Amino acid sequence: MEQYEKFVGAVLDGRYKIDCIIGIGGMAVVFRAYDMLMNRVVAIKMLKNEIANDEESVKRFINESKAVAMMSHPNIVSIYDVNVREDIKYIAMEYVEGITLKNYMNRRGSLTLREIISYTEQILKALNHAHSKGVIHRDIKPQNIMLLKSGLVKVTDFGIAKLPNAETVTMTDKAIGTVYYISPEQASGVGIDTRSDLYSLGVMMYEMATGTLPFTADSPVSVAMMQINDTPKAPTEINPSIPRGLEQIIGIAMEKHSDDRYQNAKAMLAQLQALKENPNIVFKMPKKKPSEQDESGSFLSLLLGNGPMFPIIAGVSLTFIILFSICGIYVFNQMMNASKTTAETITVPNFTGGMYSEDLQSWFDASDIYKVTVEYVYNDKSEAGIILEQDPQPDSKRKVLAGQNYCDVTLTVSRGADNVTVPDLKGVDSREARLRLKNLDLKMVVEDATSEVVSVGQVISTNPEKGTSVKVGDTVTVYICSGIPEGQIEIPDFVGMTEKEAFLKIIELDLRPGTIIYRKDDAPAGTILSQTLAAESKVIAKSEVDLEISGGPKYDPQAENPFEGVPETTEPETTVPEEPETSAPEETTLPPKDETTKDETTKPEETTKPKEETTDPTDKPSKPEDTTTKDPVDATTAPSETKDPSAN
Repeated sequence: MEQYEKFVGAVLDGRYKIDCIIGIGGMAVVFRAYDMLMNRVVAIKMLKNEIANDEESVKRFINESKAVAMMSHPNIVSIYDVNVREDIKYIAMEYVEGITLKNYMNRRGSLTLREIISYTEQILKALNHAHSKGVIHRDIKPQNIMLLKSGLVKVTDFGIAKLPNAETVTMTDKAIGTVYYISPEQASGVGIDTRSDLYSLGVMMYEMATGTLPFTADSPVSVAMMQINDTPKAPTEINPSIPRGLEQIIGIAMEKHSDDRYQNAKAMLAQLQALKENPNIVFKMPKKKPSEQDESGSFLSLLLGNGPMFPIIAGVSLTFIILFSICGIYVFNQMMNASKTTAETITVPNFTGGMYSEDLQSWFDASDIYKVTVEYVYNDKSEAGIILEQDPQPDSKRKVLAGQNYCDVTLTVSRGADNVTVPDLKGVDSREARLRLKNLDLKMVVEDATSEVVSVGQVISTNPEKGTSVKVGDTVTVYICSGIPEGQIEIPDFVGMTEKEAFLKIIELDLRPGTIIYRKDDAPAGTILSQTLAAESKVIAKSEVDLEISGGPKYDPQAENPFEGVPETTEPETTVPEEPETSAPEETTLPPKDETTKDETTKPEETTKPKEETTDPTDKPSKPEDTTTKDPVDATTAPSETKDPSAN
């Protein structure tokens, strides 16, 4: 980091004055700077020295500027300027003051439905705009999503984006982006399109809803293989409070085959907005395309094959398909005509006592005569998932019209016992503590506390204590370490000390100098005038102490060198009239009272002065702007008021 601190205070290209370092990543360092030309705060993203000569890194750096320059959207960070030369390479971009979605989730764990919908809606609008310009982001992850205090979301880092008609800018052109969020086609190295960004967004939604990633393993390769082959645990198994509609949206976005996903950001946004209007909505799941299920030995593959029997098989098969289709259409029309006019009486099955599983939910989803609503309750006598009650009752009769008049079934499902034990959370971070308590259906309230043993951000203790039996839904207060106990360091009185003495004392007490301000004052230059932390107050280590320091009576902050000509003290200098320029400030002393009187009677140049203008020996030296007759220094150095004996 030290090698980049040299840029703080520097001005790039006569325009960008760098203020401070705000982040260091794998490829670049980000500074906050002031654009003196446009009168605005900007972020300067500077390529690191160690990779500034790497062709691929520079290409990716330039690619980001090209990608964002093609777009203009409130949910996409803007780029103002690009400078790529041999000695320095940087991008000037919009300064966004906020935190990443990843950091926010680390603090909060799983997010509320309102937050998930709001953030996802804004990201989809940004992606829809990017995709309309032919830009595929390819690295959608919470680390690249900025949350502003206003609630606005900004999508950042288009460094590995795929541009229209542009060369890919990654080293391998295969598995790109962060492995926990890449699509199966990215992991397998096949061609990608805009639907790959939607898969990555689906993974982000999964993490926002559950507080966990869908796939984790010991190595990135293992995670990539899971993205290709494995099915994640259903979000409702981790967080039962997730609405069914949200789980469906996540599931469609994370389909392994891109043809089974949302085909564009607009389609996904439409369902998300429907969920926003009605959180209890349940979507009718789209049927997967048959071609996705057919393998090389299937009937369709024979029709599409190139073997010697292909013409015969194709001819016979085509004839069969035509006859079968005609018969099927006739039968289907007859059934549909009958169903439009005739209601069917059904007997409601007995679901009570069974297990509410994914298979049962799938059965309801595929049915055109049943619609199900699930209500969860705690029950000490039944394990989680057991169906306790149903409405209508088993064996009751209902009239239905397939696809039009449904039988609504309400199932009451057990969550299990409502008593849980508070776990031992000491030493874990706040996110892990929140997740553990949430899995037990316990609420969490955070209180700051101090500790000399536990690291900052980790749990010190809980209330109730670990091992205590509590009711499901109860609140557990978790005390998180915010630092060492206060009152360990007593602040001394710095006023009157020299600058050097004060700084040595600050370092000795394990404190830090804060803001230092110099001002013009009669006190000797370098004297401490005031301090922010009151003397005898007690603070923790590393606290900052702001000081106000005298620059002396001649201190001029507007001068090129504010301290030029400023003496160590404010005492007047004594000089010999014949050689006024040879006097040394460090040797000057204030003349005693009796010596002042003697000089006034013996020196010829002073005997000519009017008596009323002589300095009262009891008066203190006045400020430099006072009349020269009251300033011993000016009285001896001003030619117009001094008679040189040699002139006679």
